[in-house]
Amino acid sequence: MSGYEQPGNESTHAVGVVLIGRNEGRRLERCIQSIDLGKTAAVYVDSGSTDHSVAFCRAAGVTVVELDTHIPFTAARARNAGLQALLLRYPHIDFVQFVDGDCQLQPHWIATAQDFLAGNPHCAAVCGRRREIDPARSVYNRLCDIEWDTPVGEARSFGGDVMLRAQALAAVGGYRDDLIAGEEPELAFRLRAAGWKIHRIDTEMTLHDAGMTRFSQWWRRAQRAGYARANGVLLHGNSAERYYVKPLLSTLTWGAALPFAIALSSLWSPLAALLLLAYPVQYLRMASSSNNRAGAPYSRPLFLLLGKFPEALGSLQFIYERAIDKRPQIIEYK
Repeated sequence: MSGYEQPGNESTHAVGVVLIGRNEGRRLERCIQSIDLGKTAAVYVDSGSTDHSVAFCRAAGVTVVELDTHIPFTAARARNAGLQALLLRYPHIDFVQFVDGDCQLQPHWIATAQDFLAGNPHCAAVCGRRREIDPARSVYNRLCDIEWDTPVGEARSFGGDVMLRAQALAAVGGYRDDLIAGEEPELAFRLRAAGWKIHRIDTEMTLHDAGMTRFSQWWRRAQRAGYARANGVLLHGNSAERYYVKPLLSTLTWGAALPFAIALSSLWSPLAALLLLAYPVQYLRMASSSNNRAGAPYSRPLFLLLGKFPEALGSLQFIYERAIDKRPQIIEYK
């Protein structure tokens, strides 16, 4: 197995796939089935699954890496381990397609992304359109589907599904193993700082199965995002672009400072309740904004505003754990 090379494709750059997962079950099976294993070198990295994930991948002929369970799991750690195993076995690989185990690759994505990177030597990463497999199942799935639809063209970041240039990854040291969330935009920041470009192209890339049907799942996911923002500001907040500073300030203002001010001032003035009007005013402003995507005219701005509370909780959680030097643990929502 020599890495991916699409028949008739002018590119001679070899591609390998790294997929990661933890108890993904049928989702992982669909992910494996979406890869042409006859032409593509693939490595699966498992983070302590208790289902049949490892056995299924081995039976399918995929190289499996099982992470040491005594070391805290992170998606970043899994991706780095997969990259290391892939390049150790196939050192000639130029491009690496990372994909989460709850996703499946769309036909022709590998070849399209491969050609794009081959034709754009200053580009380190290329991603396409990730879609939810069942956006109608819940409002949370629908919100995820809208979230994935970022502008086409030069981008500042990418998600878990992305094709990366192995040379660029090596130059910046790969993902940061210690990040429990937000490892993709953090890597993208370092790639851009090193002079590399990132692009999103108008091509179907993956189908994603968020599987979110409960409010508690959405809350945990938002909490994880807030944790990542605070961590990002600690790492790169002093950079010229003030990485994540503005989003974190917004999160803490709406999700922590304003509620605290309302509660505190209500102790001596009933007029403090007027501060609550800031939330419906902000909702109306967000709902009328051009940034409010079509397809969820009311739910999207509502959940963006409501999300400030779990995001603030996650940010404060990071600050507290950092203060007491507590080792971070992954925040799972599935």
